[in-house]
Amino acid sequence: MYIKDDVCYAGELQDDIKIVEAKPLGGGMMLVTFSTGEKRLFDTTLLKGAAFEPLANDEIFRHPVLFHGVITWNNGEIDIAPEFVYEHSYTYDSLAL
Repeated sequence: MYIKDDVCYAGELQDDIKIVEAKPLGGGMMLVTFSTGEKRLFDTTLLKGAAFEPLANDEIFRHPVLFHGVITWNNGEIDIAPEFVYEHSYTYDSLAL
């Protein structure tokens, strides 16, 4: 537990992390670069719910826009917190691909 700005939160305090680059690879996979310099693979097909259904449209998926370190699509109608992307992504070894 930790307190930030007079609000009590469960879990561990983490440094603010932002996304600095998001590159669609196809098949719902994205190569994401974080403000730490780390690159990770994120599978958007694992996102469930009506809000994420438009990502099945390749024309929407292939055009992410970064807004204050957050990946957005479809004129900001879809967004994903960078913390979520980091926690649900996989390490990326550029030599493996």
